[in-house]
Amino acid sequence: MPADTISLGDVEVTRVVEWSGPVRTARFIIPDSGEEIWQDNRDWLTPDFWTPDDDAYRCHIQTWVLRSEGKTILVDTGVGNDRERPQIPLFAGLKTDYLDRLQRAGVAPEDVDVVVNTHIHYDHVGWNTELRDGQWQPTFPNATYLIPRADYLYFNPENPSRSRPPRDEHERIRWEGGKLVFNDSIAPVHRAGQVVLWEDAHRIDGNLLLEAAPGHTPGSSVLTLRSGTDRAVFVGDMLHSPVQVLEPALNSCFCDDLRLAAKTRRAHLSRAAELGELVIPAHWPGHGAAEVRKDGDGFAIRAWAAFSRD
Repeated sequence: MPADTISLGDVEVTRVVEWSGPVRTARFIIPDSGEEIWQDNRDWLTPDFWTPDDDAYRCHIQTWVLRSEGKTILVDTGVGNDRERPQIPLFAGLKTDYLDRLQRAGVAPEDVDVVVNTHIHYDHVGWNTELRDGQWQPTFPNATYLIPRADYLYFNPENPSRSRPPRDEHERIRWEGGKLVFNDSIAPVHRAGQVVLWEDAHRIDGNLLLEAAPGHTPGSSVLTLRSGTDRAVFVGDMLHSPVQVLEPALNSCFCDDLRLAAKTRRAHLSRAAELGELVIPAHWPGHGAAEVRKDGDGFAIRAWAAFSRD
């Protein structure tokens, strides 16, 4: 079994990290969070999720590899190499060994049966494609790419009325960057006939179900895992930081519909606490995932997952 793998019922879950490090500050990423919540929990937030000396928010860009009912499934595909990313220069022109890391986890591109994009943001769809002979081509030639229809319509530059126009220069840069993301990471796999656009819910197999979870983006989704007595939910960007477990009303700076994002977050944390689901966000470093419990008006970490603290 690959080194950073756990079993949940009959499903193997492997963590493959593309990039790790600090991104901006904690209060930039979670704008409405006060210093107190970070300081009160610094003994366990530090150093995996936050470094107090520079207030840096720390994250992984990572893919979850699932092996279920004979299929290999990737949940989110990171940033990708060779990209123009004016909205976040930190991730422009990356040259990582992501495909080698997948290979070390026992996955060659042709082995992948399903790619799940929990939503269309640059750090969840990048390795959908790779640059070959000057053209963006699907990285995983035999895969079906599952993309939420709501996000496909919202971010498609051919449907500009679906997304409100930029209000300032910062939003204009994000708008232009979003078009680049769609054109280099989404449109090529759609042209190749490898995309299934789904809405409301989509069953992958007997263990895995995609469910709409809007707010962060219009098409944001979660992937629920039920196998034997084990339960898990891959929540994408619903949780950028564990402080959002403690206070579910706290949104990230990337959330599109703040009210809906907070409502969706609370609903899924409530379900996870009630059903004993392992909550697996897209970007958590450290142990990468956790079980949660109800705690007053919010929630708390009950136990960390068995992934190594890399």
